[in-house]
Amino acid sequence: MPSLPATIVVRPALPIDAARITELYRQLLNDTSVAVSPERIAALSLDTHALLLVCEWEQVVSGTAMVSLCPDVMYQSQPFAVIENIVVDKQSQEKGIGTALMHHIEAYCLSKDCSKMMLLSSAHRTSAHAFFERMAFDASAKKGFVKYRRQFGRY
Repeated sequence: MPSLPATIVVRPALPIDAARITELYRQLLNDTSVAVSPERIAALSLDTHALLLVCEWEQVVSGTAMVSLCPDVMYQSQPFAVIENIVVDKQSQEKGIGTALMHHIEAYCLSKDCSKMMLLSSAHRTSAHAFFERMAFDASAKKGFVKYRRQFGRY
């Protein structure tokens, strides 16, 4: 993993980060019902299949990402990783925060012997898509499908 500028620190989220992560998620979704609780962050920190990260830039939490490891049987015991809720503060973009998060995630996934990393991105987020492609994610390798809870039961 490349060394980070002194002003950038990637670390596991702490319960004290809950309000700031909520702010970042609301930038992503523009949804005031989004709320991250300190208790949920504390519980996630005990889950060996989940990692919620934050990235500090100049000592301010300016980015976050969630990694979930999924057990698999296809490649013996190798899990695969799903990356979700990748957000960099709108005022802090183009400073290396997203890159730092993705490098940290990739190193983590290598340490867990993951067979692959996958992520979804809203269709309208074209600048995010370009970023993921710069991070060597292949948009043409698979096609993603989403069914939200409000659609459950529809066939």
